[in-house]
Amino acid sequence: MDVAADGEQGLSLARSVPYDALVLDILLPGLNGFEVCRSLREAKIWTPILMLTAKSAESDEVEALDTGADDFLAKPFSYSVLVARLRALLRRGVQERPSVLLAGDLSLDPAAHVCRRGEHKIDLTPREMAMLDLLMRHAGRVLSKADILDHVWDIDYDGDDNIVEVYIRYLRRKIDLPFDRQSIETVRGAGYRLAPNGG
Repeated sequence: MDVAADGEQGLSLARSVPYDALVLDILLPGLNGFEVCRSLREAKIWTPILMLTAKSAESDEVEALDTGADDFLAKPFSYSVLVARLRALLRRGVQERPSVLLAGDLSLDPAAHVCRRGEHKIDLTPREMAMLDLLMRHAGRVLSKADILDHVWDIDYDGDDNIVEVYIRYLRRKIDLPFDRQSIETVRGAGYRLAPNGG
């Protein structure tokens, strides 16, 4: 394990050493975590990144994911949760992340905050975009409410998990209903799945 005191040192280490995973604080001296993450992804370095921050604003979560982070953990957090998140990242391994996600004629450009169904642009809120990003990156796989809450909401969120159903409805009204599609499937008792062909 190596520790970097600032963003420049962290970026240099991450570029030169093939780490299994990176834990990246957003509030770093010099280059911040967003800039380090973006630079690594632009250099085609796909080491799994877990971002840490004292901030808990929705916009920070979205920016972390949009710059290429794989997961997001807000302070304070328990050591056991941090280790569990890192184990999950290590199981996924290093995978190239396409800049534009595709499922049939449904496309999502997270960095540009642009979603389209064919030639039709679809306006999404940051939370809707984060949820669609997660579903599209795992197209064909069933994601439980807990999976979605962990990745789209803050780790400390202790509200009703039915909020996931609410946002699934919001997404369906925007990406499916106007186009007579059914891309987001409810798997009873298990969760939700996005059809790889976009419905």
